[in-house]
Amino acid sequence: MIRYALTLEYEGTRFMGFQRQAHGPSVQQAVEEAAESIVGHAVTLHSAGRTDTGVHARAMRAHFDSAKPLPPFRLGEALNARLRLAEHAVAVLDCVEVDPEWHARFTCIGRSYEYVIANRRAPLALEAGRAWRIAQPLDAGAMHEAAQVLVGRHDFTTFRSAQCQSASPVKTLRHLAVRREADHVIIAAEARSFLHHQVRSMVGCLAMVGEGRWSAADLRDALEACDRRRLGHNAPPGGLYFMRALYPGE
Repeated sequence: MIRYALTLEYEGTRFMGFQRQAHGPSVQQAVEEAAESIVGHAVTLHSAGRTDTGVHARAMRAHFDSAKPLPPFRLGEALNARLRLAEHAVAVLDCVEVDPEWHARFTCIGRSYEYVIANRRAPLALEAGRAWRIAQPLDAGAMHEAAQVLVGRHDFTTFRSAQCQSASPVKTLRHLAVRREADHVIIAAEARSFLHHQVRSMVGCLAMVGEGRWSAADLRDALEACDRRRLGHNAPPGGLYFMRALYPGE
């Protein structure tokens, strides 16, 4: 068997998330079906992350095994042709052959996300489903300062979905930064791994800081409470983008 690693870009609006679902289309299903039509047998696609319904990816890493040897470039081109024919909003940005021991999920040592807030009064036309519109002016500086409360190793129970399957709520957040670009506020987060809904929950609370409804102290109190009921707000999925997966040697 040959293991192929893919770098995927997708627009998540029409998907029920990355992982296969019985009740709707998924990124995994779309890519698996395209791959199976090329290699002639069933494949299982493994990914660095499992994004939720409506969440997007700029560079999701994934892999599958094939009994049919193909030049990686040709395989990537064939996958894109079939995805395009099926009108799936998924693109294969890169396809390479990797060591059979390499695993998109378990070899990964870092994941990064960005969340996009459109901070304007006008409704979204081009960015509908791809950003969270907040009409009230946000103080990005205050948001960035408060965000540093969350950096480091903490129990993130407050920012964890009730459906989270992680064995522990303790995670180490390596980086959390807020910047303004014109009328957009961008929140960048990086960690080895995240809890279910953790990034969206952190963003929702930071938006409350930007609006002046919460302070950095309020954010710290919510974190230390280790209680989901203390969450201020959970940001909607459309503004969230999986940006990058990091592997040893990269």
